[in-house]
Amino acid sequence: MGIMRQDTRPPASPVRDSRTHMLVTAQSIMSAQGFSGVGLSTILQAAGVPKGSFYHYFDSKEAFGQSLLERYFENYLAAMDGIFAPTGDETQDNGAARLQRYLARWQDTQTAEDAHSKCLVVKLAAEVADLSEAMRQVLNAGTARLVARLADVIAQGQADGTIRAHTPSHTLAAQIYQIWLGASLMAKITKDADPFVQARTSTRTVLHAP
Repeated sequence: MGIMRQDTRPPASPVRDSRTHMLVTAQSIMSAQGFSGVGLSTILQAAGVPKGSFYHYFDSKEAFGQSLLERYFENYLAAMDGIFAPTGDETQDNGAARLQRYLARWQDTQTAEDAHSKCLVVKLAAEVADLSEAMRQVLNAGTARLVARLADVIAQGQADGTIRAHTPSHTLAAQIYQIWLGASLMAKITKDADPFVQARTSTRTVLHAP
């Protein structure tokens, strides 16, 4: 899943500032190194935050991981809403065009060098789903909301005729998400964009779209 480039500026409140700073710092590190391979000392040192401050906000590393993922999904879903927002151009506001804008951004972020743009679902899902039931539940709920957003756009495309597949929109959304999640994993292995080229072809086939 491609993460949108997020506004990482912390809220104005000084109480929330340290908490958010730790989460932002950890996202960049864990996007590159994973969850288990990064100790709290590494995060705190990078964030310039004492250990006592960490435990003021979080009971454990697992609780920290939950908050990290929850924040990630909230920002991601907000970014999706921005991508799907009307542009004022009728040719760009149909269902197929809106979906293509999102998929293009997915590819851009997953082939970028910026670690903070990388998808935490791709990086952490297989690892933490077996380690933490609480984190697995956050991943499950977050991806379900993401697929629901995609289903809404696909339903619009079916209604306006730019997507010709008659399969229920939620089923199509789940298929497309799985295709692109797989492409993101393969792109990490191949170190090139070919998996995304194939994902685009598969998406057109699934949607019966031009």
